[in-house]
Amino acid sequence: MATSRLRKVAYSTAVLGAGALAASWLTTELTQPQRVSAAELSGKKLRAKRTLPPRDEQIKSLQTEDEFDVLIIGGGATGAGCALDSVTRGLKTALVEMDDFASGTSSRSTKLIHGGVRYLQKAIFNLDIDQYRMVKEALHERTNMLESAPHLTHPLPIMLPVYTWWQIPYYWVGIKMYDLVAGSKSVKSSYYLSKKDALELFPMLRGDKLCGAIVYYDGQQDDARMCLAIALTATRHGATVANHVKVQKLIHGIGADGKKEVQGASLRDELTGKEWDVKAKCVINATGPFTDSIRKMDNQNVKEICCPSSGVHIVLPGYYSPDQMGLLDPDTSDGRVIFFLPWQRQTIAGTTDRLCDVTHNPIPTEDEIEFILNEVKHYLNPDVEVRRGDVLSAWSGIRPLVSDPNKEDTQSLARNHIVHVSDTKMITIAGGKWTTYRAMAEHTIDAAIKACNLKPTKPECQTDGLLIEGAHGWTPTMYIRLVQDFGLECEVAQHLAMSYGDRAFAVAKLASLTGKRFPIIGKRIHPEFPYIDAEIRYGVREYACSAVDMIARRLRLAFLNNQAAQEALPTVIDIMAEELKWSEKEKKVQYEKAVQFLAEQMGQQVNRASREKMSINLSKDEMQLYIKRFQMIDKDHKGYVSINDIRRSMKSFGEEVSGEELHEILKEIDTNMNGQVELDEYLQMMSAIKSGAVAYSRFARMAEMQEAAVEKEGLMKKVSVERSGGGDEYLQ
Repeated sequence: MATSRLRKVAYSTAVLGAGALAASWLTTELTQPQRVSAAELSGKKLRAKRTLPPRDEQIKSLQTEDEFDVLIIGGGATGAGCALDSVTRGLKTALVEMDDFASGTSSRSTKLIHGGVRYLQKAIFNLDIDQYRMVKEALHERTNMLESAPHLTHPLPIMLPVYTWWQIPYYWVGIKMYDLVAGSKSVKSSYYLSKKDALELFPMLRGDKLCGAIVYYDGQQDDARMCLAIALTATRHGATVANHVKVQKLIHGIGADGKKEVQGASLRDELTGKEWDVKAKCVINATGPFTDSIRKMDNQNVKEICCPSSGVHIVLPGYYSPDQMGLLDPDTSDGRVIFFLPWQRQTIAGTTDRLCDVTHNPIPTEDEIEFILNEVKHYLNPDVEVRRGDVLSAWSGIRPLVSDPNKEDTQSLARNHIVHVSDTKMITIAGGKWTTYRAMAEHTIDAAIKACNLKPTKPECQTDGLLIEGAHGWTPTMYIRLVQDFGLECEVAQHLAMSYGDRAFAVAKLASLTGKRFPIIGKRIHPEFPYIDAEIRYGVREYACSAVDMIARRLRLAFLNNQAAQEALPTVIDIMAEELKWSEKEKKVQYEKAVQFLAEQMGQQVNRASREKMSINLSKDEMQLYIKRFQMIDKDHKGYVSINDIRRSMKSFGEEVSGEELHEILKEIDTNMNGQVELDEYLQMMSAIKSGAVAYSRFARMAEMQEAAVEKEGLMKKVSVERSGGGDEYLQ
């Protein structure tokens, strides 16, 4: 055994030595990225003074402009990045998105801004210069994102626990290579932790057999708000951007060279149904997983290049991880890296990797959720019971891996992004990752200028170092001014500062008075989260057109806790209705669509299904106890519990709840949706709580409190009688 371990150490040392030499060669082989001059950087910190035009004006611009230089299809990270790059070079730019900004993959990421540790490992061991360049580029872009949007991004330490002693030097050298390649763009230096120190920083970690840990740094972001901020920045600089506008078909014409080329698109406003054509000198396809559908509008016979893969993430309560430390599992049972990260006071775990079909409504599956939970269990200590019922939300994002149409061998998938110019001069940008969105946009606009003979006023890219919406006046302590100037709760002020940057003051001005001594303004839309009423009104100004736009992407409530999002829906819809003049009929439609979104795409449906498929595993005593409690609530012996029974029960121990809250209590246990709770549904719920498939239930708690109230009432009567009898005896 000792000889085997020594061999492993010797092998690791040899590999690491070779890796060090390779890294040294690779580092010197490539030049550093070109630095931005002080004058240019100063200009990029200036705020664009254009106010955000309402969506109606954006639509009017699309309908009335004679011709745009660039029309971008797709409002995800890449499309928004292309719009910002294009408009800052002085090109007349338009962007359309059939759903909402970041409604697809760009809001469903791991929230990391990273260079790719595993890609670097392959680059060094295989002497792969292309992989190295990809990591180098990503590390440069990581720094750019952290600096250009400091309110939406922050450095995050990530722990890599080591359970075999000979792997400590192996991982340590590998992570140090990551720092070395980042060079001056390194976030913070990585370091080694002893077992004791690792458990002190990450007390939830499994301690047995732990030898130590390596901690390295990457960045973390709010992905949906980052994408929106990029699109808003493009708008501030003069771009015309519109969500909920679908491309029906591409418009072809004959170019100056006598050849067929794409010259625009037929559009449809999904909110009004109105259709029109827009002309453009260049059309850019930046639609991620839907790349092939747009390419086939250009040429029906083109070969598909997109290989979609489902990546599922789950959200667990914040107590599963420390506030400021992530965890990396580099060697899962299926060979994929699993991240376990704190985010927005909750914990994200993911991701899976499974081939899937392209769809606008990806749905997480129970198998994928169970896989992530099982992997998480391997790394947490026995005190942390990983329960299925603790999954607050779950979502699936479609990762668009692509084969490069520029190469004859279309079987190999491109690890990096590809830019392709079709015979009709349509530009397609596909592949890549969130971190490199800006570089992808730069390469795309470079290709567009060349292929379509565009005439920008500034030929060079302007976005490296350009500050994003909200970054100009932001400081880490800006939230204190929000507390002092407006009388906001500290937690709310911190949230506003981190979500809107220096635009948080504009949000605060829309907040209603609370009627309390403190906080003075800012009514929460849900008691467990720092989102306030003003954000709904401001979200409409940020082009939120539906309740789903609001709860999923302007606020992140749907991603953090789908049940809380549903509870907040009535308030959200009422405020949006005031802003957008919705009728009662439209409010009902919005509610139904949002509930469906939460059920299908945010994991409610699969959560419910996982509970329903469980067999009842209660003991005889437990069954008798729960039947007794159920009968206490069902005082009329109907065989079921109604809304009125719940109201009466709550009132019996001093709880006054609204009609909406009563319906929410009923819905969480009413599995057959018939408006009442049967005994078997209650027993199923209690069994699910016992096994951990459900974290808690307000109905279950109500039943317990009802029993306590009945017993207390009985005890009071008994004591009263005894005291009365004792007094009579004494008097005699």
